[in-house]
Amino acid sequence: MSTRIGVLLAGFGGIGSQDHQSAMYLPAFAARSDFELVAAVDVAGTDGAAKAAREYRLRLYTDLADALADPAVTLVSVAAPLAARAEIVGQAIGAGKHVLADKPLAATVAEAEEIAHRAAERRVVVVPAHHLRLGGALQATRAAVRGGRIGLPWNVQADFLVAGGDPAPTGELVNLALYPIDIVRSLLGVEVRRVHALAGSHLHRSPQDLVTLLLDHEHGVTSTIVCGRMAGLRDVPPAGVVVHRYRVSGSHGMLATDATKPAVRVHSANRHETTWAGPDTVQALLDVVHAGVMTGHAELGPDDAVHVQRVVQAAARSLRTGRPVDIEPGSDCRCG
Repeated sequence: MSTRIGVLLAGFGGIGSQDHQSAMYLPAFAARSDFELVAAVDVAGTDGAAKAAREYRLRLYTDLADALADPAVTLVSVAAPLAARAEIVGQAIGAGKHVLADKPLAATVAEAEEIAHRAAERRVVVVPAHHLRLGGALQATRAAVRGGRIGLPWNVQADFLVAGGDPAPTGELVNLALYPIDIVRSLLGVEVRRVHALAGSHLHRSPQDLVTLLLDHEHGVTSTIVCGRMAGLRDVPPAGVVVHRYRVSGSHGMLATDATKPAVRVHSANRHETTWAGPDTVQALLDVVHAGVMTGHAELGPDDAVHVQRVVQAAARSLRTGRPVDIEPGSDCRCG
């Protein structure tokens, strides 16, 4: 069996002005020999598919069903607007195709749960793009925490801030908070059972651009996540990560991780900037996808997205009510 996987690019949009397909997934696929870009399909009325087809000599489709019927397509990279994302992922699953889905996987818990159910039923791999947990520093932190290096963990303090870029019209809870929630869950290996969320807006272009989440996990473990978007900085590219760190306290020690390291500071006549020099997390995500397609089981799956979505939607409810919200297994805390 060939290890080269044929890829269909479905969707060139996201939340607000996002186009992660063009900015992240397409160039990552193109740089590899174990994936083959086969086709692109317009699912949101943008010109992204046509541009990709011209530049990479892909087959261009205007109908998703026709694109999914292409026998050369094994994997569908879905980066459609959030409102349509679950439907497109569902159609790909129904066609028996594996899926890489931009984050968040779906707009509601119910949609994410349905995707997980259908993927298991059709025995296809669906990988949500929770790629930041795959960074080298965080993988090492996870191994240390899970291996008992600091005893029994009892608290995590997490900070995740980006600078500049376009604020998400949904607010940064839906857009950015997914990453640190997923990472804390990965580090601890215990689910969130209660969330109290606080938020504010200082950029005045978003419902909330700074979110604080107070999380109660199973077994009495707690975590606090500060996440959001700040004003642009001269030495940071738009939407660049400024702070990404975790402090894990345990019964026998403490572990602090700066997930922006390793990095190189570049000084020129016009600007000073920090350039990430560690393993590429999007390429690490494609490693997960490739292994999943080859073996039928991926390190990241729709169940991970379901758990994170429960926290995000419970946090949205907490923001509306001003009170903590309990999260029961299988519950559907919808955003309104």
